[in-house]
Amino acid sequence: MERTNPADGRVLRAEGLCKSYGKQQVLLDLNLTIEPGCIYGLIGRNGAGKTTLLSILTGQNTMDAGKVTYGGEPVWENPRALSELCFARELNATAETAQISVKEYLYAGQLFCPHWDKAMADSLIEKFGIDRKKRIAKLSKGQMSMVTITAALASKAPITILDEPAAGLDVIMREKFYRMLLEEYAATGRTFLVSTHIIEEASGVFERVIVLDEGHIIADRPTEELIDEFRYVSGEKTALDAALAGHGVQPLQVQELGAHKMAAVRGDARLFAALADDPALTVAGMNLQNVFVALCGHGDEEG
Repeated sequence: MERTNPADGRVLRAEGLCKSYGKQQVLLDLNLTIEPGCIYGLIGRNGAGKTTLLSILTGQNTMDAGKVTYGGEPVWENPRALSELCFARELNATAETAQISVKEYLYAGQLFCPHWDKAMADSLIEKFGIDRKKRIAKLSKGQMSMVTITAALASKAPITILDEPAAGLDVIMREKFYRMLLEEYAATGRTFLVSTHIIEEASGVFERVIVLDEGHIIADRPTEELIDEFRYVSGEKTALDAALAGHGVQPLQVQELGAHKMAAVRGDARLFAALADDPALTVAGMNLQNVFVALCGHGDEEG
């Protein structure tokens, strides 16, 4: 899939974002640009600041410093900018909305989302087999995820942000969700930003991936380009250590089993070709989940 040319009027931009809760700094001078016509994935460890970032981007949370703009206009308390954004959070039984019915929840979406597609919302709720009269609090976790997904897709917002949309779904429903997301993207060219812990299943959907770690964005790249920067290199410990040192490479993560050692390495095609030419070593590709662990594991051994 090709990304459309950025249009200044449809760009969501964060500059110099800082956010703390008490003494804990959550976001540290963070910069991010969300351009139109792309499916972004946001990944990070628990507590990395993903939900905080998303809530600030959509004007639902304050920042200590920095600014967020959409089309060059501030997002905060700006109805024109906010009308173009949808932030679909994971529902739970203790939320303020939990005591209203599914029908009332979707009606609220219709009131607050000027691009709302009622026919789509009705169709998805019917497809998911959800009772419109049932209170949110009485839904299963999976059904809550389905309602969240329905609201996000039916919002038709030019920039639609979903926070852990598939958390309550089984593997079959997760596949259906990603298929629906791709179909909607292909039909409309809407921008989607999806935060998820289920990385490998979603990696084929993300055109671009943003990695958030300890309040900083440490990667913001086209997904395949990012993955291609990493390899697993393995071999006898002494031989592997000597080869990596000879190329000036510091491994991101290592795993040892007896005299055998495997290292996650970041580099380019020339480095990987040189390592692959060494008969004492084996070089293998990594997937997005492997890359995430290497970047955010901070040297911890893999389990």
